[in-house]
Amino acid sequence: MSEPTSATPAPKRVRVHHLREAKERGERITMLTAYDAPTAQIFDEAGTEVLLVGDSMGNALYGHATTLPVTVEDVLRHTQAVVGATRRALVVADLPFGSYEASPAHAHATGVRMLKEAGAHAVKLEGGRHVAEHVRLLTSTGIPVMGHLGFTPQSENALGGKRVQGRGQDAAERLTEDALALQEAGAFAIVLEMVPAPLAAQVTEVLAVPTIGIGAGPDCDGQVLVWMDMAGLGTWSPRFAKKYADVGAVLSAAARAYNDEVRSGAFPTAEHSFTD
Repeated sequence: MSEPTSATPAPKRVRVHHLREAKERGERITMLTAYDAPTAQIFDEAGTEVLLVGDSMGNALYGHATTLPVTVEDVLRHTQAVVGATRRALVVADLPFGSYEASPAHAHATGVRMLKEAGAHAVKLEGGRHVAEHVRLLTSTGIPVMGHLGFTPQSENALGGKRVQGRGQDAAERLTEDALALQEAGAFAIVLEMVPAPLAAQVTEVLAVPTIGIGAGPDCDGQVLVWMDMAGLGTWSPRFAKKYADVGAVLSAAARAYNDEVRSGAFPTAEHSFTD
Protein backbone atom coordinates (compact mmCIF):
# COMPACT_ATOMS: atom_id res chain seq x y z
CA MET A 1 0.00 0.00 0.00
CA SER A 2 1.51 3.30 -1.03
CA GLU A 3 2.16 6.01 1.51
CA PRO A 4 -0.31 8.92 1.40
CA THR A 5 1.08 12.01 -0.21
CA SER A 6 0.42 15.54 0.91
CA ALA A 7 -0.47 18.02 -1.78
CA THR A 8 -0.65 21.77 -1.54
CA PRO A 9 -4.32 22.69 -1.63
CA ALA A 10 -5.41 24.81 -4.54
CA PRO A 11 -5.81 28.48 -3.61
CA LYS A 12 -9.33 29.77 -3.26
CA ARG A 13 -10.54 31.33 -6.51
CA VAL A 14 -11.44 35.00 -6.31
CA ARG A 15 -15.14 35.44 -7.08
CA VAL A 16 -17.21 38.52 -7.79
CA HIS A 17 -18.64 38.66 -4.26
CA HIS A 18 -15.14 38.72 -2.83
CA LEU A 19 -14.53 42.05 -4.56
CA ARG A 20 -17.61 43.60 -2.97
CA GLU A 21 -16.58 42.23 0.41
CA ALA A 22 -13.12 43.76 -0.09
CA LYS A 23 -14.73 47.16 -0.71
CA GLU A 24 -16.80 46.79 2.45
CA ARG A 25 -13.63 46.05 4.44
CA GLY A 26 -11.75 48.94 2.84
CA GLU A 27 -9.24 46.62 1.15
CA ARG A 28 -7.78 47.69 -2.21
CA ILE A 29 -8.28 45.42 -5.24
CA THR A 30 -5.44 44.73 -7.66
CA MET A 31 -6.06 44.15 -11.36
CA LEU A 32 -3.73 43.80 -14.35
CA THR A 33 -4.19 42.91 -17.97
CA ALA A 34 -2.93 39.52 -19.14
CA TYR A 35 -2.92 38.06 -22.63
CA ASP A 36 -0.93 34.82 -22.42
CA ALA A 37 -0.20 31.88 -20.13
CA PRO A 38 3.32 32.77 -18.87
CA THR A 39 2.51 36.29 -17.70
CA ALA A 40 -0.90 35.23 -16.37
CA GLN A 41 0.75 32.57 -14.21
CA ILE A 42 3.27 35.09 -12.86
CA PHE A 43 0.60 37.66 -12.00
CA ASP A 44 -1.64 34.98 -10.49
CA GLU A 45 1.13 33.66 -8.26
CA ALA A 46 1.97 37.26 -7.27
CA GLY A 47 -1.51 37.54 -5.77
CA THR A 48 -3.26 39.77 -8.32
CA GLU A 49 -6.99 39.47 -7.66
CA VAL A 50 -8.31 40.19 -11.17
CA LEU A 51 -6.78 39.55 -14.58
CA LEU A 52 -8.35 41.35 -17.52
CA VAL A 53 -7.99 39.88 -20.99
CA GLY A 54 -8.49 43.32 -22.44
CA ASP A 55 -9.08 44.47 -25.96
CA SER A 56 -6.04 46.61 -25.16
CA MET A 57 -4.27 43.68 -26.79
CA GLY A 58 -4.95 45.57 -30.02
CA ASN A 59 -2.42 48.22 -28.99
CA ALA A 60 -0.23 46.21 -26.63
CA LEU A 61 0.22 43.01 -28.67
CA TYR A 62 -0.85 43.59 -32.24
CA GLY A 63 0.45 47.09 -32.84
CA HIS A 64 -2.89 48.63 -33.82
CA ALA A 65 -3.47 52.32 -33.23
CA THR A 66 -6.75 51.56 -31.40
CA THR A 67 -8.62 48.64 -29.86
CA LEU A 68 -11.20 48.59 -32.65
CA PRO A 69 -9.69 45.83 -34.84
CA VAL A 70 -9.75 43.26 -32.01
CA THR A 71 -12.15 40.39 -32.73
CA VAL A 72 -14.15 38.03 -30.57
CA GLU A 73 -11.90 35.21 -31.74
CA ASP A 74 -8.84 37.16 -30.58
CA VAL A 75 -10.26 37.57 -27.09
CA LEU A 76 -11.44 33.95 -26.93
CA ARG A 77 -8.00 32.62 -27.82
CA HIS A 78 -6.12 34.77 -25.32
CA THR A 79 -8.69 34.18 -22.57
CA GLN A 80 -8.29 30.42 -22.95
CA ALA A 81 -4.56 30.83 -22.38
CA VAL A 82 -4.99 33.04 -19.31
CA VAL A 83 -7.65 30.86 -17.69
CA GLY A 84 -5.55 27.75 -18.24
CA ALA A 85 -2.56 29.29 -16.44
CA THR A 86 -4.33 30.66 -13.36
CA ARG A 87 -5.53 29.09 -10.13
CA ARG A 88 -6.71 32.04 -8.04
CA ALA A 89 -7.38 35.19 -10.06
CA LEU A 90 -10.79 36.20 -11.36
CA VAL A 91 -10.40 36.27 -15.15
CA VAL A 92 -12.47 38.92 -16.97
CA ALA A 93 -12.77 38.92 -20.77
CA ASP A 94 -13.46 42.11 -22.70
CA LEU A 95 -16.32 42.18 -25.18
CA PRO A 96 -14.64 43.83 -28.18
CA PHE A 97 -16.04 46.55 -30.39
CA GLY A 98 -18.94 45.34 -32.53
CA SER A 99 -19.68 42.27 -30.41
CA TYR A 100 -22.42 43.55 -28.06
CA GLU A 101 -23.75 47.00 -28.95
CA ALA A 102 -26.65 46.08 -31.25
CA SER A 103 -28.93 44.63 -28.58
CA PRO A 104 -29.01 42.83 -25.23
CA ALA A 105 -29.31 39.55 -27.16
CA HIS A 106 -26.19 40.45 -29.15
CA ALA A 107 -24.26 41.03 -25.92
CA HIS A 108 -25.63 37.84 -24.40
CA ALA A 109 -24.54 35.69 -27.33
CA THR A 110 -20.97 37.00 -27.11
CA GLY A 111 -20.91 36.71 -23.33
CA VAL A 112 -22.01 33.08 -23.52
CA ARG A 113 -19.09 32.34 -25.85
CA MET A 114 -16.61 33.92 -23.47
CA LEU A 115 -17.74 31.70 -20.59
CA LYS A 116 -18.43 28.49 -22.55
CA GLU A 117 -15.55 28.50 -25.02
CA ALA A 118 -12.85 30.42 -23.19
CA GLY A 119 -13.66 29.69 -19.55
CA ALA A 120 -13.84 33.36 -18.51
CA HIS A 121 -15.34 34.04 -15.11
CA ALA A 122 -16.86 37.38 -16.15
CA VAL A 123 -17.00 39.84 -19.05
CA LYS A 124 -16.47 43.58 -19.34
CA LEU A 125 -18.24 46.00 -21.64
CA GLU A 126 -18.11 49.74 -22.18
CA GLY A 127 -20.94 52.24 -21.75
CA GLY A 128 -23.51 53.55 -19.31
CA ARG A 129 -27.28 53.77 -19.35
CA HIS A 130 -27.56 52.80 -23.01
CA VAL A 131 -26.14 49.33 -22.21
CA ALA A 132 -27.91 48.86 -18.88
CA GLU A 133 -30.41 46.44 -20.41
CA HIS A 134 -27.53 44.48 -21.94
CA VAL A 135 -26.00 44.18 -18.47
CA ARG A 136 -29.35 43.20 -16.96
CA LEU A 137 -29.84 40.32 -19.40
CA LEU A 138 -26.28 39.05 -19.00
CA THR A 139 -26.33 39.10 -15.22
CA SER A 140 -29.83 37.60 -15.01
CA THR A 141 -28.59 34.59 -16.98
CA GLY A 142 -25.47 33.96 -14.91
CA ILE A 143 -22.86 36.03 -16.74
CA PRO A 144 -21.11 38.45 -14.34
CA VAL A 145 -20.48 41.87 -15.88
CA MET A 146 -17.88 44.53 -15.13
CA GLY A 147 -18.78 47.98 -16.45
CA HIS A 148 -16.43 50.59 -17.94
CA LEU A 149 -17.04 54.35 -17.83
CA GLY A 150 -15.09 57.54 -18.42
CA PHE A 151 -12.76 57.29 -21.38
CA THR A 152 -14.04 54.26 -23.27
CA PRO A 153 -11.42 53.29 -25.87
CA GLN A 154 -13.94 51.69 -28.24
CA SER A 155 -15.58 55.13 -28.57
CA GLU A 156 -12.31 56.98 -29.16
CA ASN A 157 -13.43 58.34 -32.53
CA ALA A 158 -16.69 59.68 -31.12
CA LEU A 159 -14.96 61.16 -28.07
CA GLY A 160 -12.41 63.02 -30.16
CA GLY A 161 -9.39 61.01 -29.04
CA LYS A 162 -7.91 59.99 -25.71
CA ARG A 163 -9.45 62.69 -23.52
CA VAL A 164 -10.30 62.92 -19.81
CA GLN A 165 -14.05 62.45 -19.31
CA GLY A 166 -16.43 63.79 -16.67
CA ARG A 167 -15.12 67.35 -16.52
CA GLY A 168 -17.74 69.91 -15.57
CA GLN A 169 -20.87 69.51 -13.47
CA ASP A 170 -23.13 68.20 -16.25
CA ALA A 171 -20.62 65.60 -17.41
CA ALA A 172 -19.94 64.54 -13.84
CA GLU A 173 -23.65 64.08 -13.16
CA ARG A 174 -24.08 62.02 -16.34
CA LEU A 175 -21.19 59.75 -15.41
CA THR A 176 -22.53 59.26 -11.89
CA GLU A 177 -25.98 58.42 -13.27
CA ASP A 178 -24.39 55.95 -15.69
CA ALA A 179 -22.53 54.27 -12.84
CA LEU A 180 -25.70 53.94 -10.76
CA ALA A 181 -27.57 52.53 -13.77
CA LEU A 182 -24.91 49.88 -14.30
CA GLN A 183 -24.98 48.94 -10.63
CA GLU A 184 -28.78 48.71 -10.65
CA ALA A 185 -28.61 46.48 -13.73
CA GLY A 186 -26.33 44.06 -11.88
CA ALA A 187 -22.73 45.01 -12.69
CA PHE A 188 -20.39 43.68 -9.99
CA ALA A 189 -17.71 46.37 -10.50
CA ILE A 190 -17.04 49.40 -12.70
CA VAL A 191 -13.79 50.55 -14.30
CA LEU A 192 -13.32 54.34 -14.27
CA GLU A 193 -10.80 55.41 -16.89
CA MET A 194 -9.29 58.89 -17.24
CA VAL A 195 -11.76 60.55 -14.88
CA PRO A 196 -10.90 63.49 -12.59
CA ALA A 197 -9.86 62.13 -9.19
CA PRO A 198 -12.54 64.06 -7.22
CA LEU A 199 -15.30 62.68 -9.44
CA ALA A 200 -13.93 59.13 -9.17
CA ALA A 201 -13.89 59.50 -5.39
CA GLN A 202 -17.50 60.72 -5.44
CA VAL A 203 -18.67 57.83 -7.63
CA THR A 204 -16.79 55.35 -5.45
CA GLU A 205 -18.55 56.77 -2.40
CA VAL A 206 -22.07 56.47 -3.80
CA LEU A 207 -21.68 52.99 -5.27
CA ALA A 208 -22.02 49.78 -3.30
CA VAL A 209 -20.01 47.88 -5.92
CA PRO A 210 -16.25 48.41 -6.32
CA THR A 211 -14.68 50.93 -8.67
CA ILE A 212 -11.44 50.07 -10.44
CA GLY A 213 -9.45 53.11 -11.46
CA ILE A 214 -7.08 53.68 -14.35
CA GLY A 215 -6.06 57.30 -14.48
CA ALA A 216 -8.83 58.08 -11.97
CA GLY A 217 -6.89 58.93 -8.83
CA PRO A 218 -6.20 57.12 -5.55
CA ASP A 219 -9.68 56.86 -4.08
CA CYS A 220 -11.10 54.08 -6.25
CA ASP A 221 -11.55 50.68 -4.61
CA GLY A 222 -8.89 49.16 -6.85
CA GLN A 223 -6.51 49.91 -9.69
CA VAL A 224 -5.78 48.39 -13.09
CA LEU A 225 -2.94 48.91 -15.55
CA VAL A 226 -1.93 47.38 -18.86
CA TRP A 227 0.85 45.10 -17.72
CA MET A 228 3.37 46.33 -20.31
CA ASP A 229 2.97 49.86 -18.94
CA MET A 230 3.40 48.61 -15.37
CA ALA A 231 6.51 46.57 -16.22
CA GLY A 232 8.22 48.96 -18.63
CA LEU A 233 7.91 46.92 -21.80
CA GLY A 234 7.68 49.36 -24.67
CA THR A 235 8.82 52.85 -25.53
CA TRP A 236 5.72 54.75 -24.38
CA SER A 237 3.26 54.60 -21.51
CA PRO A 238 0.39 56.90 -20.49
CA ARG A 239 0.82 59.61 -17.87
CA PHE A 240 -1.25 57.71 -15.32
CA ALA A 241 0.90 54.56 -15.44
CA LYS A 242 3.75 53.94 -13.02
CA LYS A 243 6.65 51.82 -14.28
CA TYR A 244 7.60 49.26 -11.61
CA ALA A 245 10.38 47.61 -13.64
CA ASP A 246 12.28 48.01 -16.89
CA VAL A 247 11.50 44.69 -18.51
CA GLY A 248 12.18 46.12 -21.96
CA ALA A 249 15.78 46.91 -21.04
CA VAL A 250 16.33 43.49 -19.44
CA LEU A 251 14.92 41.69 -22.49
CA SER A 252 16.99 43.81 -24.86
CA ALA A 253 20.17 43.06 -22.89
CA ALA A 254 19.40 39.33 -22.93
CA ALA A 255 18.82 39.34 -26.70
CA ARG A 256 22.08 41.25 -27.32
CA ALA A 257 24.04 38.83 -25.12
CA TYR A 258 22.51 35.86 -26.95
CA ASN A 259 23.30 37.34 -30.36
CA ASP A 260 26.92 38.03 -29.33
CA GLU A 261 27.47 34.48 -28.03
CA VAL A 262 25.95 32.83 -31.09
CA ARG A 263 28.07 34.96 -33.42
CA SER A 264 31.25 34.31 -31.44
CA GLY A 265 30.62 30.60 -31.04
CA ALA A 266 30.39 30.85 -27.25
CA PHE A 267 26.91 29.31 -27.36
CA PRO A 268 26.09 26.47 -27.38
CA THR A 269 28.73 24.65 -25.35
CA ALA A 270 28.99 20.99 -24.35
CA GLU A 271 26.69 21.81 -21.45
CA HIS A 272 23.92 22.60 -23.92
CA SER A 273 24.61 19.70 -26.32
CA PHE A 274 23.80 15.98 -26.54
CA THR A 275 26.93 13.81 -26.82
CA ASP A 276 25.32 10.44 -27.59
